[in-house]
Amino acid sequence: MMRALAQRPRLRAWFYGYATPERGTVVLGHRRVYILPTRLGWMFAVTLGILLVGSINYALQLGFALTFLLAGMGLAGMVHTVRNLARLAVSTGRAEPVFAGESAQFRLFLDNRADFDRPAVLVRHPGSGAQVVLDIAATAVGEAVLAIPATHRGWLALGRVMLETRYPLGLFRAWSYVEPEYRCLVYPRPEYSPLPAPTSAPDAGASRAAALGSDDFSGLRAYQLQDSPRHVAWKAVARSEDMLTKQFSGAANAEVWLDHGRLPSGLDTEQRLSRLAGWVLAAEQAGVRYGLRLPGRELPPGHGAIHRSACLEALALQGLG
Repeated sequence: MMRALAQRPRLRAWFYGYATPERGTVVLGHRRVYILPTRLGWMFAVTLGILLVGSINYALQLGFALTFLLAGMGLAGMVHTVRNLARLAVSTGRAEPVFAGESAQFRLFLDNRADFDRPAVLVRHPGSGAQVVLDIAATAVGEAVLAIPATHRGWLALGRVMLETRYPLGLFRAWSYVEPEYRCLVYPRPEYSPLPAPTSAPDAGASRAAALGSDDFSGLRAYQLQDSPRHVAWKAVARSEDMLTKQFSGAANAEVWLDHGRLPSGLDTEQRLSRLAGWVLAAEQAGVRYGLRLPGRELPPGHGAIHRSACLEALALQGLG
């Protein structure tokens, strides 16, 4: 049954009462709220049946009264269980970009527009198992944050989310599904390595040195033949046996090009993007201007949070259409 619903969008939309993805605020109408007895509810029903048979067999007036009193309480509890979810408005917040291997934080806002409280509302993501329980006061908004593992770069869609409640007696389980149009951008997992050698900015003139200056130490990069022996990080070389050169931030107007085509040929696509992502973070931390060259795309040199986000977004979506 579930496989047929997954393969036929129209059948799934008819069965669940909505079409995916859902845009804007989603209101849980009564048609979208399903309810069934829990295991405790089935035991309660069996107990009522035994009480009713015993009362009929022995003509016990108090037995009839107790049986119908408990049955009435169960029916009232069923109504309150459905009411705890019905007409609840669900909207989405902003999901900040994350790196592959981290958890994306999806924020859902549950707006209780009624004049009564809605206790013990469970919000669960079936795909990852992330869940949170909320108590929403009357005419208030509750926030549920679902931490979804981000394993691959690109866009990560939230997918289907289930809202469930067993309030007040635990005899019935009411639930509903929402599938908002909600996604998070996942950057490549950064691979930290020394930056490539910088080049002089075009407007700096031929006499400007192709270096980062000599004022403050800002990091290490791979050794180049033209580097001065005075700038070699000999302590780091002794530890790692790799030739590394100290970088200094100062007055020299230099820029770094992070070029996809100049990476070692033995790296696959994901390894290349991971190394470029690490270079973007290193260049931003070092305070240098950097540009990014990808197959079919080039971002001119820049610096700052906006430029960093643009470069990481280009890396995240590279080759994904």
